Order: sequence, then structure tokens, then C-alpha cells
Amino acid sequence: MSIEVYRDDWGVPHLRAADPDELAFAQGRVTAHDRAWQLEVERHRAQGTTAAFLGAAELGWDTFARRSRLTDTARRCFERLAREDARTAAWVRAYVEGVNDGLAEGARRAPEFTETGLTPGRWEPWTPLAVWLSTHILFAGFPTKLWREEVARRLGEEWTELFATDGPGTSGSNGWLVAGERTASGAALVAGDPHRFIEAPGVYQQIRLACPAYDVVGIAVPGVPGLAHFGHTGPVAWAITNAMADYQDLYRERLRRLPDGGVEAYGPEGWRPAATHTEKIEVAGAEAVVVEVIETDRGPVIIGADEEPGSVAWEAVSLRYPPRVTSELGFGVLPALLRARTVGDVDAALDGWIEPVNVVLAADTAGGLLHRVAGHVPVRDRANSLRIVPAWDPAHEWAAAPAPLPRAEVRGHAVMANARGLASPLGIEFAPPHRAARIDALLGASAEWTPETTAAVHRDTDNPSAARLLAAVARAGDAGAGGTGVGAELSPAASAVRDRLLAWDRRMDAGSTDAGLYAAVRGAVVRRLAAHEAFAALREPAPYPEVFRPWLALGPRVAYALETLLVAGPVPAGDVDRIVREALDEVGAGEPPAAWGVTHRLAPWQALPDADDGQWPGLGGDHDCVLSTSSVPGWTDRSARASAARYVWDLADRERSGWIVPFGASGVPGDPHHRDQLPLWLRGELAPVTTDWQNLTEEQG
Repeated sequence: MSIEVYRDDWGVPHLRAADPDELAFAQGRVTAHDRAWQLEVERHRAQGTTAAFLGAAELGWDTFARRSRLTDTARRCFERLAREDARTAAWVRAYVEGVNDGLAEGARRAPEFTETGLTPGRWEPWTPLAVWLSTHILFAGFPTKLWREEVARRLGEEWTELFATDGPGTSGSNGWLVAGERTASGAALVAGDPHRFIEAPGVYQQIRLACPAYDVVGIAVPGVPGLAHFGHTGPVAWAITNAMADYQDLYRERLRRLPDGGVEAYGPEGWRPAATHTEKIEVAGAEAVVVEVIETDRGPVIIGADEEPGSVAWEAVSLRYPPRVTSELGFGVLPALLRARTVGDVDAALDGWIEPVNVVLAADTAGGLLHRVAGHVPVRDRANSLRIVPAWDPAHEWAAAPAPLPRAEVRGHAVMANARGLASPLGIEFAPPHRAARIDALLGASAEWTPETTAAVHRDTDNPSAARLLAAVARAGDAGAGGTGVGAELSPAASAVRDRLLAWDRRMDAGSTDAGLYAAVRGAVVRRLAAHEAFAALREPAPYPEVFRPWLALGPRVAYALETLLVAGPVPAGDVDRIVREALDEVGAGEPPAAWGVTHRLAPWQALPDADDGQWPGLGGDHDCVLSTSSVPGWTDRSARASAARYVWDLADRERSGWIVPFGASGVPGDPHHRDQLPLWLRGELAPVTTDWQNLTEEQG
């Protein structure tokens, strides 16, 4: 083999090989060397085997992974890929061979294997597809349909969309493109930052892939070959955000047990056999659990697969998602993106994309610009996108062809931030418009953008979503001409809190005590709203598996819908005003809140939690800031979701590009590059993209 591995000053691997397959092998091997523990955790998550070494806490996920048929779907997709695109299938196999070649050495470097007793396993050709599915199966948020079902049943049909994310302050990804006419160099800039749950090691990996066919820098998903989301080939660069499209459906199934133990499901054509088998889930320190896996003509049964003891008929919920239906995942796009030289190449490649559904921005050195949606969205009744629908009603079947994908012309600049816009025809709920509007306003303020000034947009902490609560705070102090209005009830301490908030610059800076004060008042308002009698019916836990609980808890739902609930909903306006006054009184009577970054600290997910929780730093930003760092107001200020990477791709000079991840290039504790990027990430700075091989260090061995 002719593989060469170089590293830059941040330990980022730069790989060179004779051909694409050899390069894919190198990508797999270096990823196994740097992130063996992460790769094996992801493989086990996709297979539903994490409880075997992480314990009973993972049983809920493992059960869902088995019942949703993640690995079987990945096998089907790879088999179709091998039949129809043998070249890409061989490329994926080469990556897997590289992972297997490097896993043993990588595992020796990673102490987590010894700590858990886990032995590195063997990756199969379909494993990268399974990792992709596992990473994105909950990405489209189908559990929100369970929440709407509960709201309709318990609160009333008229409130079904009360908690829609157009009002809540949820986190999402930012991306933007500035055309050459608005930059100092005359060439386009592509920038952004994907917001995901922060994991340690990070969910993204900086890497460079070079062979005679292409030379690409970008941000990869460990366990998946190529650069699916963010890349710069030199002549062209691309980036994505979540389109917020709705492409997964839940069906209410009627099931019955046959005398021979088989299962039938009632569909549009009456009773039909369902596929069934059992699987054993091993659990560290406990007895193994046997689960029945049932699949109807709609899809795998993910809720209610276990009937009541003694019953022969019951209801359940099945999941229908495109890769399970079509046996396509879109992996043929990945090598095509690496070969891209123009936005036309990127555009043509993305016609084959499946999941998740993304908004894409791209630019090339010839001035070409691209703004489009990519992915597979089924055409079906609108009710499918809102709620659980009856499996027996033919009105809820999918059409043979998917929905057409929107695109738009770029004029000066374009922004994608999960808001209602280009992808509106494809979804139901979108992120609030705040981040998109703020980025648009910032970009409109200059026609001389550079990589450095573009990176500053990432750091913006203005919080537009605070406006409605601040308006309610202002009303609380409006005593009226006679001095008998609502403001008359405020204590001196509460009045002082009110005055500080109304003078606040609305920036959620980590060192701001005013931001900390705002967060304290917001939290008090959220807790009181959630406790209001109007929501009493929603306080009982929903009857669904634990893996869906994050979507079904009342407190977070109220927190994220605060903007809406302050002006609409079942809580009367007078009660809202009273709640705001009480919150001001509560905060005024307590200890002065600390600076925002004291409580708003990073809280990354780790398969093996670190005992030293105090190591995690404070953060600036908030849900709806461009610097989007999400917590659950009223319950915790800790931030589990933030920028999983940031980047600026410069089409004038690739070496003026920059990138950053929250921790580092290495997933190995104690490695010099394990968390060396964290200080830059906290400051909103980028590490340089180095492409001159002479300025890199060749790795020996």
C-alpha cells in the first residue's frame, strides 16, 4: 500500500493514498486508531447490544434498536448498494477493512475497553450504514407525534399544535453562504455550525482525504466513510443543516395472536401476517431480556409489541421510514461528493441522497452557487405528519414517488438555520426564525466579508427570543396613572430585578450577571406555568417506552414553548401576568443570580460518565442565539446541545479556511489532542486548515 498519514499541529489526520479505495481503507484505519472506543460504542448502539457492557440503563435504547430493525435495514441497504453500485460498495468495504485493521491497536490505547471488559469486535460491510441509521433514526423527531397525541387526548384537539417548535426556543444548526460579490476576496464563503447533543469524543471528525482523483478537507462522522455533510475540495465547498422535514410515520396497529404463536396485523386489505421473531438482549450484571420483534406491512412495531398477558388482540404502534421501505440510504452520494469540482457536481450527487433530509448550500471557484433541499420525503396525507394514523385506513399509505425537493437562487447571501423557509412544504414544525433572521441581518451589514469576520458571526449572543418575556416583565411594572395596576404588587426587590432586565442588552454572554438574572426569572416563569392547573392533565407520564421520554415531558415542553405560552394557550392572560410577577418576586427575594456561565455549563454525553463533573466549563449563548447552546429552562441551565463543529470554507484560498470541534482530534484520554481544541471552541475561534504537505508532520509506522 502507498498510504501516507500526516498530522497538523492539532493532530488532525491528513491522508494520502494511490486511489479512492486505498484512501477509504486509510480513513477507516486512522479513525480506529484515534477513536476505537467511540467506534465500538456506535457499532453496539446500532446493533442494540450496548447493555451487554454498559448495563441496564441502555436496555431501552437496545430494545428500540432491535425493534426498529436498524441492523437489518442497514444490511438490506448495503445489499442493494452492492447490486446497483458495486464501485461504492467496494469503497465502503475498504473503509470497513481499515477499521478492522486498526481496531485492536486503537483499543489498546483506549482505557475504556479495560474498564468495561469490552473486547473490540468486527465490523461488517453494512456497519457504517447501521451507524448512520442509528445516528439519525430519531433526528426527524417522530416522537413529537406521540406528544401531539397525548396533548389531543388529555388537553383537547384544539391544543394539538400549541407546543410547536416555531414558538419554542429549540436548538438547531446554522449555515450561511456569502457570494463573491459580498466578500473582500471576490470569492464565496460557506460557513456554519451543526448543533447536536454534545458527546465526548465529539460526533464530528476533522480529516483530509487526498488521492490522484481528489483532495478534500472536511468534517466526517466517525464510522462513516467520506464527508457527508461538510467538505471543501478546493474548487467547490458544501455544507448542510437539518431541513426539519417530516419523513417518518407512526401507525396505530391492530394485532392478534394466532394459535401457532404467529401474529397478524389489520391493514387496508384486512388481516395479514406480520413477521415475528425473538431476540435476546444481554445485560451486564443482570439477566438477559428476550424481546419479540414484530413487523407489519407498514413497518417495525416499536411501541406495544408485548401484548397484555392472556390477551390475543391488542394495539401497537409501528414506524415507517424511507430506508426500511426502499432499501436505499444514499451512500452512493458520498464518493461523488469527494469527486465534485463544481456546484453542478454537488447538485447532481445530492439527487441520490435519502436520509436525513437536509438543506444544502454550496459554492465553487467559478462563481457557481447552490441552495437546495436533499433527501427522500414521502408523499402522503397531512395527518401522517401530525399524529399516529390508523394502519387500516388506505388514506394514509405512501405514494410511489417522493415529494419534489425545493431549491432557491442565492442573491448576495443565503442562510439556513432550521427555520420555516425553503423546506416549508416538506415539514410541519420548524425552528423559530430568530437565528435565521439574526444571521441574515449580520450578513447584510457588510459587503467585505473575510474568513475572520465570518467566523465572528458564530459568536453572536444576542437573544431575540427574550423579547416576549421582557415585554411581560415590563407590563409587571406598569402601575398605571392611579398607581393601582399590576406593578403596584411588586416588592422593591422585584422592581429592582425588573429594572435591570429592561436595561439589559439581551446578550447571553457567559460573564453577564444580567443574562444570569434573565435566566433565573425565565426558569421561575417556566416552573410556574408548568404547574398551572391548565396543564394538570399532561403531568402524568405518557404510556410510551423510556427512550421517548425526552419528547414527552411537560416541563421541557413548556420551557421550549415559552414564547407561545406567554401570549396564547389555555393559561389565561391574567394568570400569565401573575406568574411573571411571582417570578420577579422569587428572584428578587433570593440570592442574586450568578453570571450566566456559572450555571450554564457544558454537559456532554459520555458512554462512561466522567466522575469529575466540575471539569466542564461555562458557556455563553442560549437556545435562539446564533451561538446556540441549549438547556432546559426551569429545570437545568446545563447545556447538553451546542455546536458540534464550526467551519468557514474560503473559496478564494482553502488555507484561509478554518474549523473547530469541541474537544479534539483524538478520542483517547491523555492524548495531547484529546481536548486541545476546547479552549478555542469556548472562545468561538477556529483552528486553521493546513493543506501544504510541507507544513504537516508525517506519521511513521
